[in-house]
Order: sequence, then C-alpha cells, then structure tokens
Amino acid sequence: MTDVQNTPPDQIDDTQLKAKRKKALSFIALLIVIAVIIFLIWKNFFNNTVSTDNAYVGAETASITSMVTGQVAQVLVSDTQHVKQGQLLVEIDPRDAEIAVQQAQAELLKAQRQFKQTQANSSSLNAQIYVSDDAIHSATAQVAKAQADLTKVQEEYNRRVQLRSSGAISQEELSTSKNAVNTAQAALEVANAGLAQAKSSQKAAQSNLDANQALIQGANEHSTPDVLVAQARLKQALLDLERTKIKAPVDGVVTRRNIQVGQRVSPGAVLMSVVPEKQVYVDANFKESQLERVRAGQKVTLTSDYYGSSVEYTGTVVGFSGGTGAAFALIPAQNATGNWIKVVQRLPVRIQLDPKELVEHPLRVGLSMDATIDLNSK
Repeated sequence: MTDVQNTPPDQIDDTQLKAKRKKALSFIALLIVIAVIIFLIWKNFFNNTVSTDNAYVGAETASITSMVTGQVAQVLVSDTQHVKQGQLLVEIDPRDAEIAVQQAQAELLKAQRQFKQTQANSSSLNAQIYVSDDAIHSATAQVAKAQADLTKVQEEYNRRVQLRSSGAISQEELSTSKNAVNTAQAALEVANAGLAQAKSSQKAAQSNLDANQALIQGANEHSTPDVLVAQARLKQALLDLERTKIKAPVDGVVTRRNIQVGQRVSPGAVLMSVVPEKQVYVDANFKESQLERVRAGQKVTLTSDYYGSSVEYTGTVVGFSGGTGAAFALIPAQNATGNWIKVVQRLPVRIQLDPKELVEHPLRVGLSMDATIDLNSK
C-alpha cells in the first residue's frame, strides 16, 4: 500500500485545509501589496488635482449712491444695460446747487473786498497818527503859552501883594490881579488836558493800526483766512453741483435700479448697482481635507453651466477665506453637545479669472462653476 493509502482520512483533510489556508493568505497578502503599490502610484503620479462643484461667481459690486439732496431730474439707464466708466446715469435737479455756488462766489468777493478795506483802513490810521503828531505839537505849544501867561500874572499879583501894605494899590486892583492868576491857572489846566487828549488819540490810532496790521500782515487778498474760508465754501458748492450728475464708476451692467424721475433723494441713498463684468472672481468652497497642498498662485481650470464644458476658464488661486461658511453663518453651529456629529467643513478659496477670457465669455454674479486646482503648478 502507498503512503496516502496508509494515511488516516482525518490527517489528509487537515493537510489539505492548511494548504488551502496558506494559499488564501498568500493571495490576500498579494492583493494588499498590489493595493499599496497602486495607492502609492496614484498618490505620487495621479493625485495632482482637487476639484469641487461648490463654486460661484462673485464681484465687487459698485453701489451707486447720491452725495447731495435733491429731486431726480433724469434717469438715463435701466436694469441689464451695459454702461461705460464715466457714463451719466442719473441727474439731480441742479438749481439749488447753482444758487449755492452763486452765494459762495458772492461771499468770496465780499471777503476779498473786506481785505482791501482793511488795507485802506491801515492807510487811514497812518494818516491819523501823522495828524495826531501835529495836534500834540500844537497842544504842547498851548501848554507852554498858558504856563508863560500864568507865570506873568502870578508875578504881577505878587508885586501887588507887596504894594498893598504901603497903600499904593487898591483892594479892587488886587482882586482883579488875583482873578487873572486864577484864569491863567485854569487856562493851563485846559491846555494840559488838550495835550493829554491829543496823546490819547494818537495811542488809540496806533492801537487800531496795530490791530489792523495783525489782520493783514503776511497775507494778501487771496490768502487771508476769511478769503480762504470763502474759497473752501465755493469749492464745496462747485463739488455739490458736480455731484448732481451721477456717473458710472466702472464698466459693467446696471442692476437693482430703484430710482424714478421726480423722486427726492438724500445723501447715502442707494440708487442702483453696477456689476463689473471684467472684474469678477470665483469663490470655490473646498472641503478642508482637500486643502493640504493648495497654495496661493496655483493654476485653476474652471467651467460654467452657463456655457457648458466646451468653454474653459483659466484662473489663479489668490487667497483663502478667514473662516469656514459655518463660522460666519448668521447662527453659527454649536458643537458643545453630547450628541455631536463631525461634519466636514468647507473653506472658500478665492480664484481670480483671466480678464481676456471674460471679455469673450462674460459671466454673471451668482453663476455656479466647477473648479479644478492643479496642485503641481506654482
């Protein structure tokens, strides 16, 4: 009999089972090795992009507001209309602003004339000072004359007093001489008062001249403070007049026009918006697990449902948002609960589009996009 024939049946079954088990484990190990190799090849050679279809077109929309108060005279554009930078959009009734300009011009002329008048006052005050010099000289002469007269009559009175004891003069003559002394004394006091008044008038004229010179010193009719204030008011009035014509700040499409002819507007009122077609961007919301290798400056390929997959846009990653959409939501998620479930968050990535491609295929704000970032690009 052979060995197989001599081997018990139970031992034969265990041997075959071990052989099959070893063969299965070898096959599983081979599959694991192949999977690891495929994963490494995919990660190193084929995992060079990340994509998302959660991307939307955005733009820095220009809000058209009024800077002045007034009644709308003309509205020259409508929704969906293309406008160029500097194109007239709305005109506000300019009559109030024109009146304000005329008032400011009149105030400027008044301020310039007041400066000239102040200059003329300086000349007049100078003349008054010269005249007061003559008055002082005249008053000084009057004082000297009065002093001489007083000395003369005083000496005469003193002689009469000496002669009275001898009876050479009468009492009446002595009284007359005394009155003459009193009169001369009074005349001297009047002359001194006149001199003091002349000097006071000269000091007042000099003070007025100094004050007047302080107003015009180092200035002319174009640089004095009152003139500068009037010029500033005129510039403001001219600016308000210019602002009655509201123009487009950028090239774009008019949207959300909510102004009508005859409506009264106030400063800050939003009249319409202008969306710049050539300055749109894309905010692509990538999962946080996709952003490990994403860097600013990498190239992006985008397609839009608006044109289909046949039209591709070339973009560049310019930056990342400061937080996820959930963090900036009106009611942020509160995860401090016992039944918390982890949800993968998405972070907005800003992508700048090529302006030349936007000219050929314009996009509208809010359109959905598909974005694919080339991770190997710099």
